[in-house]
Amino acid sequence: MEPLAIFRNAPLIAALLAWGIAQAAKMPIEYARNRRWNWALLFRAGGMPSSHSALVTAATHGIGLAVGFDTPIFALSVVLAMIVIYDATGIRRQAGRHAEMINAMIQELVEGHPLHQEQLREVLGHSPLEALVGLLLGLAVAQVLVPHWPF
Repeated sequence: MEPLAIFRNAPLIAALLAWGIAQAAKMPIEYARNRRWNWALLFRAGGMPSSHSALVTAATHGIGLAVGFDTPIFALSVVLAMIVIYDATGIRRQAGRHAEMINAMIQELVEGHPLHQEQLREVLGHSPLEALVGLLLGLAVAQVLVPHWPF
C-alpha cells in the first residue's frame, strides 16, 4: 500500500473536514453569544455545532455515496453514527447537567469564598439542536466532497 493512499479515501477526508469545520465554527458562535474569543473550544467536546455528529454523519454519508447505500459497511456506519449521536445527546449531556448541579452546590456551600479547585466541565454533551446542526453539516460536506474526490 502506498503511503499517500489514505488521501484518496473520500469518506475519511469528508469526515475529518466536517469535524474540523464544526470545531472551528464553535469559536465565532461562542463569540456571537458572549462577545469573547475562546480558543480552547478548538479542542473541547460539546457546544454548537456537534463535531461528533458532523464527523460520523459525513463518514456515513460518504460511505453511502462511495460504495452504495445498500452495502453492509453503510449499514454498520449508520448503526455506529446512531450510537455516537445518541451518546452525545443523552449520556454525555446528562453528565454535563450533573456537573452544573455539583458546581452550583459547591458555590452555595462556599457562599462567596472561591474554592481553589478546578470546577467540573459542564459542556460535555450536546443538545438535540447542536447534534442536528452537526448532522446537517456532515451531510453537506460529504455530499459536496465525496462525489468529486479527488478534484
